[in-house]
Amino acid sequence: MEPAVLRDDMVDSLEHESKGCVHSEAVSVAMRAVPRHEFVEDERAAYADRAFERLGTRVLAPSTAGRLLEALAPEPGDSVLVVGAGVGYTAAVLAEIVGDRSVQAVDITRRLVYEARENLARAGYGGVLVDCRDGADGLPEYAPYDRVLLEAAAIDPPRALLDQLAPGGRLVMPLGAREQTLAIVDPDGGVERLGSCAFDPMLVEGEQVDTVERNRTRREDREFAERDARRRKGWELEWIDWDREPRTR
Repeated sequence: MEPAVLRDDMVDSLEHESKGCVHSEAVSVAMRAVPRHEFVEDERAAYADRAFERLGTRVLAPSTAGRLLEALAPEPGDSVLVVGAGVGYTAAVLAEIVGDRSVQAVDITRRLVYEARENLARAGYGGVLVDCRDGADGLPEYAPYDRVLLEAAAIDPPRALLDQLAPGGRLVMPLGAREQTLAIVDPDGGVERLGSCAFDPMLVEGEQVDTVERNRTRREDREFAERDARRRKGWELEWIDWDREPRTR
């Protein structure tokens, strides 16, 4: 079946009341235009409504991407930052709406940055800039942004991303840890919650899959230490104290 037909079928299903995750004309037209098979290896599976794993990141299901884009509500001419570029598909849909030179994207994983660049160029969106950065820092060189999309969960909105919003702009992100909600955050930190969601946590340096040496990260070290402390009782805690802090008499 022709990819264009598969795309139309995909978006029709996202607009149907059973899912209802795409409802604006702008997002509908853009998702019908972007060749998703250029971002997902299996052409037929590219238009199935399911997520994939690629180079240690989750390629969002079309329904999840549609939900994020509807919350972001980009308009032609907006300046947009995507934090967590992944394979580049969401950035491509945004480029279809606002123009490819108005979209910048960052990802902490260098191999994903290269892949997103290649995918975007092959799909016809070579004007999208993709850089390797810690997402929490954003991309201040191109700020301010009318829209910022964070495709990973964080407990609090990253301060740098809020600082890079233009007046009246919006940050869309999964907010929370175990229990997450999709949230729209304004430049002053005001939050509008749109319902539950489930995303991988935002990575910090050392957690990406292409790190030269990936032993336990700081976050994992803390979690292991807390878990170990909860298991130990009484004399074991005292023994740990003496082992770590030898006493002099």
